[in-house]
Amino acid sequence: MLRYMTAGESHGKALTAIIEGLPAGLEVDIERINTLLHRRQGGYGRGGRMAIETDCVEFLSGLRDGVTLGSPLTVMISNRDWENWRSVMEPTAQEMPPDVDSSKIVTKPRPGHADLPGGLKYRQQDLRNILERASARETAIRTAVGAIAGEFLRLFGIRVQGQVVSIGEVRTEADSSIAGEEIYENPFYCRDLKAVEAMKEIVDRARAAGDSVGGVIQVIAVGLPPGLGSHVHWDRRLDGQLAQAVMSIPAIKGIEIGLGFAGANLPGSRVHDEISYSAEKGFYHPTNRAGGLEGGITNGEPLVVRAAMKPIPTLYTPLATVDIHSKQTVSASVERSDVCAVPAAAIVAEAAVAWVLAVVMLEKFGGDHLEETLANYRNYLAYVKSR
Repeated sequence: MLRYMTAGESHGKALTAIIEGLPAGLEVDIERINTLLHRRQGGYGRGGRMAIETDCVEFLSGLRDGVTLGSPLTVMISNRDWENWRSVMEPTAQEMPPDVDSSKIVTKPRPGHADLPGGLKYRQQDLRNILERASARETAIRTAVGAIAGEFLRLFGIRVQGQVVSIGEVRTEADSSIAGEEIYENPFYCRDLKAVEAMKEIVDRARAAGDSVGGVIQVIAVGLPPGLGSHVHWDRRLDGQLAQAVMSIPAIKGIEIGLGFAGANLPGSRVHDEISYSAEKGFYHPTNRAGGLEGGITNGEPLVVRAAMKPIPTLYTPLATVDIHSKQTVSASVERSDVCAVPAAAIVAEAAVAWVLAVVMLEKFGGDHLEETLANYRNYLAYVKSR
């Protein structure tokens, strides 16, 4: 079973993850992982934190000479901002220094964040104990984990890419295919270059107003074989697994696969994909309205997952809230934040989808060493083509 767990706070010393279940023999390209981390830090509308951090992955165990050993893989990303927060976030017992900025203690919960419900749940008097872990900073280490999953998928000819399809009211014609590397040359990771300037204007207006803006992202995966996932149990359906992984990204509030919500307004004849066969392709679908999934199982067509991201809830013109101690109405706390993080979310979603696909690939094909997994995969492909 392939699984992972992350640890770390936004302004703590580091973010870490332990990955268990990767087969031995997987060669890991650290530069490709760091490239994905760099993309997560990019995008138009990012805040000051990204000017401080230069995220790079470090391996502490499970890797030798760049190749996995089959033992748990420990991954770390250091927080450079830790030096500015050491007196506040030191893990060991200490007396709070008298010169610590009182603003570092948070008693004014921000609407839209985990501050208030988390503070109530965990009985916290300083909401920093909630927001440090609830912060989207944690997605840096999740992106690294997903990038490692991407290294595994590449060996099977599977490619995964996150893209931006809308910012605010600026929407593009969604093209459900993998774009070239040039997509990362514009700050919205959007293949519709005509929309980029309009997207910039929306973000600039929001910044000037002390507001924030959201959008829609999509993740495309190509090269998937039919048969990943299962229809037999609710928790093995691949659409459910993908939804859970993507919805766990901070600020994601909706998800769809293929036509998604649009299909609710159409007759079945315009929603379902007819099945064809040729000696060259085998079974295939001339259209891909299902987004590559039928009955919770991949059908061999490209996987298309879209997600809606709400505007970041930390506003520089803050909303009203209630101080948890005085119970007085006040303006919400302001933490350093982004105006728009939709492009970054596209990269995080790419990593999340890659992870889930790696999980179901290993579930299907197994193997303690990569050679065994590849042999099982090739045998399965030969079977599928022979049908």
